[in-house]
Amino acid sequence: MPVDPISIVIWLVIGAVAGWLASLIVKAAGVGLVGDIVVGLVGAVVAGYLLPRVGVYLGVGYVAEVVSAVIGAVVLLVIVRAGKGMMTKGA
Repeated sequence: MPVDPISIVIWLVIGAVAGWLASLIVKAAGVGLVGDIVVGLVGAVVAGYLLPRVGVYLGVGYVAEVVSAVIGAVVLLVIVRAGKGMMTKGA
């Protein structure tokens, strides 16, 4: 089943917004538009996996998707930051 190009654009916009908001929350150094999109999209996948397993359901709609993606992106950035901290201490 083909994916509608408008859906892809919406995913990219949600990913960019989520990644940007997460980088503000975590106070991570900006990784640029593409980096924010990647962090937001991966964060959405992380949140889509983790949130239902801990009993968190945010509802439907674009706002719920952005909030979920931001939560996942924050978790992802915290893990990456912790990993970088462990790498620099170990070196």
